[in-house]
Amino acid sequence: MFVKKFPQVPADPGVSRRVLSDSPQLMVVAFRFEEKDAEGKLHSHPHVQSTYVESGAFRFTIDGLEFDVAAGDSFIIPSGARHGCICVEPGTLIDTFTPRRDDFL
Repeated sequence: MFVKKFPQVPADPGVSRRVLSDSPQLMVVAFRFEEKDAEGKLHSHPHVQSTYVESGAFRFTIDGLEFDVAAGDSFIIPSGARHGCICVEPGTLIDTFTPRRDDFL
């Protein structure tokens, strides 16, 4: 087994990201939201995404539908869905992408 260490990098203002593991078929990424109201800007991508709320609380929008999540919650974002979030309480999201997000490497 090969373990690779990735650096923490800025993502959006008040948000950092760190790739935890990757392969061509799958990638796991931690997004740390340092402050209330930090934003994961609306965007879309061809990858299917699974999000697990490790800590904190967030208001998500997926294709115009808004919902709140907190520590322990998880959900799927379909390929091509326009999505983003606002941090309600600082914390960390663990996102899994299939296939890998090469733009994060």
